[in-house]
Amino acid sequence: MKRSEINQIIRETEQLLAAHQIELPPFMKWTPEEWARKGPECQEIRDNQLGWDITDFGSGDFEHVGLTALTLRNGNQKDPSRYPKPYAEKILIAREGQITPFHFHWYKMEDIINRGGGVLMMQLYCADENEQLDLSRDVVIISDGVRLVLPAGSFLELQPGQSVTYTQYMYHQFWGKEGCGDVIIGEVSMCNDDDSDNRFLKGQGRFPAIEEDEPPYRLLCKEYPAGGEG
Repeated sequence: MKRSEINQIIRETEQLLAAHQIELPPFMKWTPEEWARKGPECQEIRDNQLGWDITDFGSGDFEHVGLTALTLRNGNQKDPSRYPKPYAEKILIAREGQITPFHFHWYKMEDIINRGGGVLMMQLYCADENEQLDLSRDVVIISDGVRLVLPAGSFLELQPGQSVTYTQYMYHQFWGKEGCGDVIIGEVSMCNDDDSDNRFLKGQGRFPAIEEDEPPYRLLCKEYPAGGEG
């Protein structure tokens, strides 16, 4: 992805959230120059990858395959003694017609909530013993306290205010329903680890290569400068 594209996506996301009166933590608004002055007091932000995460999953086509993720808080699966927080929270933006491709998590269970905007569409499968799509097994999910049993490959719509729980080894892909606008998604989950807890069906890359065609407007969550020992 080009840095200019990432910068524009972040600016558009800030405008979208402001229009819905959703405020972000201070670190989401720090400039690269401000980050250069941050020391070890900000190590939790660095170590747990809080902040902006823009990805096209290696597709080269963010408009149709991609996701904007904002990690607001997170513990750490690999270092629970230092970071004992057992949960994470994200805001995700699924644009109209933009797919987050099929994947599941080995460790993380997560609630996905339509916080506003358009209609969130998803397709669901269980994983089989070879971590492929199980084409015959029913998918059992909880949606706002209601147990649903769906045939493999079923589509589910979430209207604003509705939510669903993704359990481990449940393949899911989701997108904003066409004609309904972009979707602001809340994610409340167990600790998040995007380096080692995503099993993509087709082996997509989680973080994009970046072409530096202009200076960054905001740093992404894997770009923070070191801040000394915490």
